[in-house]
Amino acid sequence: MITKAVIAGGGIGALTTALALQQDGVEVTVLERRRHLADVAGGVGLMVWHNGTSVLQRLGVGAEIAAVSAEIRAFEFRNWRGAHLMRWDVAGLAERLGSPTIGINRGDLHAVLLDALKPGTFQLGVECTGYKQDADGVTVTFADGGSERGDVLIAADGINSVIRTQLLGPRKPRYAGYTTWRGLADVPEADAPTDYACKFWGPGKRFLYYRVGGGQLYWLALTRAAEGGQDAPGGRRAAMLEHHRGWHAPVEAIIEATPEDAIDRHDITDHKPFKTWGSGRVTLLGDAAHAMTPNMGQGACQAIEDGLVIAAELGKARDPEQGLRSYEDERRKRTAYFQSHSRQVGVMGRWKSPLAVRARDAMVRAAFKGRVSRMHETEMRTGP
Repeated sequence: MITKAVIAGGGIGALTTALALQQDGVEVTVLERRRHLADVAGGVGLMVWHNGTSVLQRLGVGAEIAAVSAEIRAFEFRNWRGAHLMRWDVAGLAERLGSPTIGINRGDLHAVLLDALKPGTFQLGVECTGYKQDADGVTVTFADGGSERGDVLIAADGINSVIRTQLLGPRKPRYAGYTTWRGLADVPEADAPTDYACKFWGPGKRFLYYRVGGGQLYWLALTRAAEGGQDAPGGRRAAMLEHHRGWHAPVEAIIEATPEDAIDRHDITDHKPFKTWGSGRVTLLGDAAHAMTPNMGQGACQAIEDGLVIAAELGKARDPEQGLRSYEDERRKRTAYFQSHSRQVGVMGRWKSPLAVRARDAMVRAAFKGRVSRMHETEMRTGP
């Protein structure tokens, strides 16, 4: 069994991993390059599906998560004019699985996990630049000349991972073909129910909304666009209103209710599944290992799953290297599935011609009559 782990990166996957390892008696140091906590735990929404909340419950923070989140009991797809495409009974699945699906502010989830860790575990402003390993351990080097040594190094430092670059060489993220605008708004319950999520599908565009903690409503707009595009200064809300003029209620009302400074814009990128995640005493986790598009809501969930699995495999392995390779073997196929299927959904979301949009709507209606819902339940059951 290992006695100390070093984790590069301070996001949700890193903190989940640290908590799981600490509960197994491992000393953990989490090193985050950003200097301010607000920059790490930025306030955007996350939908954490049953598989993610199941892990959080097993780590003993289920009650704390429930207190700062909103349970999602139903999820609908509609076209941009409001015609019904499909409906998931999320609450029924939660009863069968014993864990809910929730909407939560990323910062609130980060805070719960951080509070559960031992004091001193999480260090801000430490920029990891590389590593050196030998038969007895691994030393992580810092930009300021410092270093940290542990039995293993877990790289959870994101889609542009520095540690992965040393391990595998440069890997440029691939653009998915669309951009997202995200916002938080105060919207009356009469306009958007508290326990309900809805995604509207339009020509080359989609719009998703659901509640997070504190009664706020989180929304995400995905729009086919050229990579690197920008809105006019102070013009994000205006751009969103122009993109969604005439869409079914409450889309325009949600955008109108969102302050300009509560909207951000990001191009969506991912990676093809990697065949190799680690070497020796070093491995990858979360976006560093399996960055995916947001279309299946599994990016954070898969990072959360990673944390539980890596702790379990290290705890039962004869040596650290065996534990890391066992973790990688267990996780590669599952995460690659979500990477590839999420990208496929995104391709459908980019369809723009009237004929393609009608075909897509028909496909969604047909698929969700049973087959996709059954697959989804299986996916939720087959986590760690």
